[in-house]
Amino acid sequence: MASVSELYEARVAAGQLTPDDAQRGVLPALDRVARELAEPAPAPMAKSRWLSKLMGNGGAAAPAQAVRGLYLWGGVGRGKSMLMDLVMEAAPITQKRRVHFHEFMQEIQGALEGVRKSGQQDAVRPVALAVAQQVRLLCFDEMQITDIADAMIVGRLFQVLFEEGVTVVTTSNRVPEDLYKHGLNRQLFLPFIGLIRERMQVVELASVTDHRQNRDEGGQVWFTPADAEARMAMNALWDDMTGAGASTPLVLDVKGRQVELPAHRGRAARAGFWDLCGKPLGPADYLAIAQAVDLLFIDAIPRLSMSNYNEAKRFVTLIDALYEARVRLIASAADEPESLYAEGEGAFEFERTASRLREMRDAGWGQPAAQ
Repeated sequence: MASVSELYEARVAAGQLTPDDAQRGVLPALDRVARELAEPAPAPMAKSRWLSKLMGNGGAAAPAQAVRGLYLWGGVGRGKSMLMDLVMEAAPITQKRRVHFHEFMQEIQGALEGVRKSGQQDAVRPVALAVAQQVRLLCFDEMQITDIADAMIVGRLFQVLFEEGVTVVTTSNRVPEDLYKHGLNRQLFLPFIGLIRERMQVVELASVTDHRQNRDEGGQVWFTPADAEARMAMNALWDDMTGAGASTPLVLDVKGRQVELPAHRGRAARAGFWDLCGKPLGPADYLAIAQAVDLLFIDAIPRLSMSNYNEAKRFVTLIDALYEARVRLIASAADEPESLYAEGEGAFEFERTASRLREMRDAGWGQPAAQ
């Protein structure tokens, strides 16, 4: 099987990638993960009798040591996700999974809810063991932790995953020490940063190039400012792309709750910013929307700041879900993506969202909605 470096150079030769010295500089670290995963896993070591008594597991063998993982961080649009995908392709094992970190944590929280109902004190361990039984390699796109519920369990979760021989490769826009920065009860989160440093190789992708910029945008899909003229243009585009006629609300059932978008035709839907982000919706809701539509119109995205911080956080989560599902986006907004969230807490995280919004303007992005 080809190495990560060989896959990268093949794509450069085919014109699918633009060569980047910084990307080439991190390839040896990616090759190391794929190469070590190719080696036969060491046989589990039987625990000594005294240790077995101490652990209370009747002499069960200790799991094999995990291959040291990789934490790849750097600015937006530098190619981190692409490189992680090459690791997934090069890893010569079948027990592997690539998933957005938000989506994974949503699954974990759902599983924890079920385990807690059974009365177990350590609910995280059985959930982590279930994951470890299914995968040997976990690749996470965009590790970002802003939710206190996630922050309080990731340390224990990853500790068990590592102990059970799971290798983790993840991308992030932040150095580990900046994860959950300024978060509530952050002192309880800090051991997780130490765990990352211990069990994962931390590598910065310090490219000066944002590969999402300067793409062919095709027709206009981002209208600014969000005034009456933009509304008329959006209306005309909506009718042109989805067909004339009456629209009906799109109602999705998410864990027993109803999530409603005001208008839809086929697999196209339309909603205002406040319909989507002004309500207490979460990752599961946005994932459901992304799975239900191929084309989404969003009207009147405002400037974002501390005054609408919660709505801005939801918007970031929404765009992550749409991006992962490659949903086509057409929107009107107060300004260009890079200027929507100019300063204040949350502005740094929004740089990634702005970059993704720029990439989603690509004429080849997504699929046309079925009428």
